[in-house]
Amino acid sequence: MLTAILDHRPDLELVGARVYSDAKNGVDVGTLVNRSPIGVTATTDVDAILALDADLVLYAPSFTDLDDVCTLLESGKNVATPSFLFHPRRIPEADRERLMAACMKGDSTIHGSGLNPGNLSGVLPLALSGMSRTIERVTLQERADWTLWESTEITFDGMWFGRPTDEVTPTANAYLGFLTKLFVEQTWFLSDTLTADIDDVSVTLETVPASKDLQIFDHVVRQGTTAGQRWNFVGHRDGVPLIEFETLWTVGGEYPRHWPKPLDGWTLTIEGDPSMRTHFFPLASFSREASISEHVRAGLITVAMQVVNAIPAVCAAPAGFATMADLPLVRSYTGFGNVR
Repeated sequence: MLTAILDHRPDLELVGARVYSDAKNGVDVGTLVNRSPIGVTATTDVDAILALDADLVLYAPSFTDLDDVCTLLESGKNVATPSFLFHPRRIPEADRERLMAACMKGDSTIHGSGLNPGNLSGVLPLALSGMSRTIERVTLQERADWTLWESTEITFDGMWFGRPTDEVTPTANAYLGFLTKLFVEQTWFLSDTLTADIDDVSVTLETVPASKDLQIFDHVVRQGTTAGQRWNFVGHRDGVPLIEFETLWTVGGEYPRHWPKPLDGWTLTIEGDPSMRTHFFPLASFSREASISEHVRAGLITVAMQVVNAIPAVCAAPAGFATMADLPLVRSYTGFGNVR
């Protein structure tokens, strides 16, 4: 997000950045992302951020804090985030009312989007539905190996890869519980926007053990501990599955034979009249040589840019919640880079 603004968005002015470690506190934001200093100092001080005259805050911590978000909104700052709030209608009522009250007090707007949950599980199905006469079922499969994901606090501390297989459940820790809520909300999002009128969302998780010890950065996944997670979030109406999000996540290339075998990336299937299927897979390039780290980073860019490119629309939206179904089409600001 920072490099996109500094390198490609002359229409946006970066006025501050909150960081979460003492090592980054007081460091120029440009320096933090390997750019020349820009005269804006990163800070761990929330009050310093609140005091800034900013139109919008890009809120992207690994673990969200509702107090922080409400305080930002109450201060009059719009919020765009890839971290949560993809479908406010289906979050706990007390949280929804608190967020809305903060928006009304600050005359501010909040928008949540990203990749999955986000564009691929929200915007893309809605876009394709415009070519449908009727829809019978929507399925999105995600197949991803997390071996090269550098944020091991997510894969190990959060997702619990490397833990005993019987310990990893949809509510085993705060992060897994939060992840579960996000996908359940996204299932309801499609139901509510495409009139599926589902009765419930079921959640199942199958864990598979590592066949050998696996070295993942500074962590070791021991043989027999969790090396694969297959999640299924299914929305039913009268017992019939209408909407399903399936994630097939592994580390160390441990892919069980009995799992389905979609292509790596995301495969969206709409059964109906007509039926459609599309596959999405981000890479650094399909035409030039690129390093593995570049390819991994490409996925992060897709998440970041879906939110950065939404900034003007979020600022222009009425106070309150602006969902993926509410905003106009979010498209690239830079495009081909040809400026008249």
